[in-house]
Amino acid sequence: MADPALPLRQRAEQLSATLPPLLVAAERVASTVAQGVHGRRRVGQGETFWQFRPYDMGDQPQSIDWRQSAKSDRVFVRQMEWEAAQSTWIWRDTSASMAWRSADDHPTKRDRAELLALALSVLLVRGGEYIALLGSGIRPSSGRATLSRLAALIEASASDDLGIPPAQPLPRDSQIVLFGDFLAPLDDIHRILRGYAEGGVRGHVMQILDPAEETLPYDGRIRFEGLEGEDPWLLSRVSAVRDDYLRRVAAQRSGLEAITRTLSWSYSHHRSDQPPQSALLHLFTALSQRARR
Repeated sequence: MADPALPLRQRAEQLSATLPPLLVAAERVASTVAQGVHGRRRVGQGETFWQFRPYDMGDQPQSIDWRQSAKSDRVFVRQMEWEAAQSTWIWRDTSASMAWRSADDHPTKRDRAELLALALSVLLVRGGEYIALLGSGIRPSSGRATLSRLAALIEASASDDLGIPPAQPLPRDSQIVLFGDFLAPLDDIHRILRGYAEGGVRGHVMQILDPAEETLPYDGRIRFEGLEGEDPWLLSRVSAVRDDYLRRVAAQRSGLEAITRTLSWSYSHHRSDQPPQSALLHLFTALSQRARR
């Protein structure tokens, strides 16, 4: 288990280092061969125009679009779709409910989501993948500097009130990995995920819940207070609602699984009191298997 006193990036790298190196290498090589990941790092022109973006250090001079640049005081390059396809866009829920934990010796759901998100990024960068934080406005990149920037962005992010990913246009054939508790209404979740899928984006959803959210282990008289503006709820006997509560939790989970299955995305579930290594291994294996299809 990574030492919680260490910085987020160092804990994430320690976690990713515990995976079997041979498995990591084998999965990345297989997906690279199947999907042509390294092809987007060749010098040359892509096949389909995606967008103009500002010139960045390291860009090839021949990629500059002088006509577009002449329209403003900035220099622009043409980004072709194959430069962005196969990039992995990562999102983790920063809503208030993610900051909750049922016991002091458990991480919050947000802590666990951020650790897994960055640990996955470490593995992807080791395999030469391009990664980006969804909604950051920063284009996908790779390398050690990318991990440092991603860790800083994650740790500096403020909380939001949405609990669902933002709707953002992504290039076809890229992939998106979403970490959160996904307790928002299923219709809202379906609408956002369907928008990405209809744009040709492949995805994986990892639902992270606190153990108490799955079992409602409390007894007797309990006052529940919401984290996102809900009114307090005083129950004289928790056991009277436990069965109904568990059915609703199960329905939310099965509904989320059904949404991802309908979109041909993958889904996994993780409890915050469980070791993160197993969740990361399952996620990385699922992404590699989907990349070979």
